[in-house]
Amino acid sequence: MLNIDSLETGIVIDHIKAGASMRVYKLLGLDKLDCCVAVIKNAKSSKFGRKDIIKIEGITDIDLDVLGFIDHNITVDIIREGKIVEKKKLVPPQYLKNVVRCKNPRCITSIEQGLDQIFQLHEVNGARQYRCIYCEQEYQSRQG
Repeated sequence: MLNIDSLETGIVIDHIKAGASMRVYKLLGLDKLDCCVAVIKNAKSSKFGRKDIIKIEGITDIDLDVLGFIDHNITVDIIREGKIVEKKKLVPPQYLKNVVRCKNPRCITSIEQGLDQIFQLHEVNGARQYRCIYCEQEYQSRQG
């Protein structure tokens, strides 16, 4: 079994759906960080069978709210002095700003290139969905 050292200080993003870690990596902008980032794919999980994990070394300023958009089952552990000091349970954020793009070719965001891409969470018949605040276009996930 592969052994990844524990963190002294940092963030552990756990219970990522197997195969989704690179999407999380990209959406959080982890490639722009100047620190060590470990991506563990297809780790064994008693809860999910398989899962992905991301470990980020050091204290970083990243927007973890976007993780609730990806999957609210993801957990975030904040590590200090080798111990978990905070466990965050995620919820879908009310607004997404510049995380996804509106696919409606008639939307103002297609014409005005500098305009922020903003989606708002709506609940329709018990299902949650994100809609563009400008044209009401529903965001359609590529994953399903």
